[in-house]
Amino acid sequence: MKRLKPEKLKRIIFFIFIISFLSCKNEKTNKVKEDLTGIPLNLKYASGFSVKDYASYRILEINNPWPEATRTYKYLLPKKNYEADKLIYERERFDHTIELPLKKVVVTSTTHLPALELLNVENTLIGFPGTDYVSSKKIRHQIDSGTIRELGKNEGLNTEVLLELNPNAVVAFGIEGGNRSLQTIQNAGIPVIFNGDWVENSPLAKAEWIKFFGVLFNKEKEADSIFNQIEKDYHEAKALAKEVASKPTVLSGAMHSDIWYLPNGTSAEAQLLKDANVNYLWSDTTGSGSLKLNFESVFVKAKTADIWMSPSSYTNYKNLKNGNQNHSMFDAFKNKNIYTFSNTTGATGGVLYYELGMSRPDLVLKDIIKICHPELLENYSPYFFKPLP
Repeated sequence: MKRLKPEKLKRIIFFIFIISFLSCKNEKTNKVKEDLTGIPLNLKYASGFSVKDYASYRILEINNPWPEATRTYKYLLPKKNYEADKLIYERERFDHTIELPLKKVVVTSTTHLPALELLNVENTLIGFPGTDYVSSKKIRHQIDSGTIRELGKNEGLNTEVLLELNPNAVVAFGIEGGNRSLQTIQNAGIPVIFNGDWVENSPLAKAEWIKFFGVLFNKEKEADSIFNQIEKDYHEAKALAKEVASKPTVLSGAMHSDIWYLPNGTSAEAQLLKDANVNYLWSDTTGSGSLKLNFESVFVKAKTADIWMSPSSYTNYKNLKNGNQNHSMFDAFKNKNIYTFSNTTGATGGVLYYELGMSRPDLVLKDIIKICHPELLENYSPYFFKPLP
């Protein structure tokens, strides 16, 4: 083996040193850059919140907690190595600083409960408004054993009990920013975090809010894994339905005070019907909120609809007819081809769909596919939707 001359060997060693030095420098430069700009939480569908990870803290922003919200809510989430940095407070104005992970929490909507259970942190829940609406067996057991306190109603929380519980944070569901009880809670120094999962306009965007709870409990990896499985199952069901040639026509909603309420074509509910490969008769409409139509316009379009999904809160054919005699004029009524989720309830009458449906759009989609394309998903039994009795 030929020996290298000392001069050449020195040049090689120097070259290796330079490469190593530049590599280390690039790594440090990238690290400094990440510390300054933050590493964003990976979100594929949800637009109502964002999280950026910095060296010693994270920033959570809630962009749209209710329709027409006028500002963004910002929360500082210090890490273990966080030291009070006056520059952060001078540069940013935060609604609250919140120590993580949460050890004691109050949530205010049943839609928040499945995320706690999926992440195995339901034992941190110490209070809830309207406990009779809770369907989860695990959380019902906590309620029955007294570890979760009743807090009244979301729009008028029992602040005396809540302040006594002294949670690390309250995850609030709001339809506007004028809830006085929430202001009382914040004035007492308890952080209120607004959750806008319900404002998202697609099923998977709503479900992705499990990552919001993943951040609050330092369980980002678990939340990401859970959502990825839900997303995978959703897309597999959608792909299966896409192969079907026949698309049944579908009616939805029902009459209340001479107005028929039904999903607009850009809603998450309409997206589920589209992904189930059915012909939802109002799929071409746009807007926010429900469509409000008179009976005549609905009847002309949907008299012969094959299937009627989600007839509001009506739980049987008798009540549906008594609610408005015109309901009985549709072929789907005459043919007993109406399906509802209102009869799938928990032990105290809470409707399971309102609790779990937002977190598990894969199950909702499979339900619709099984009903509208009965030849598919042979071994699947609908989870939420059942025939109207």
